[in-house]
Amino acid sequence: MAVGLQDREQGEQGELYRGFGDSLSRSFELAITPPIIAAFGYFLDRLLGIVPVLTIVFFLTAMIGLIATMWYGYDARMKVHEQDGPWARQPHDQANQQ
Repeated sequence: MAVGLQDREQGEQGELYRGFGDSLSRSFELAITPPIIAAFGYFLDRLLGIVPVLTIVFFLTAMIGLIATMWYGYDARMKVHEQDGPWARQPHDQANQQ
């Protein structure tokens, strides 16, 4: 097997493994963070005697924060992906030189 092909395969496999790791960490983040934040809200609710209010507010705040973080992170990754792709427009100076 050629060295260049072997390096590319390892790079693709490494990228695949990073994708699995990123997905796993995001799934834990989505599954664990809101209940922990809501439990803290529940504790404060019990302490203040207003049981469902802070639990709901903290849970929704955690979900909105996670969704916003994922949305803007995805948007930033896609902008970098679009710039690196073969379909990306070349700067005006390089287009005139060719």
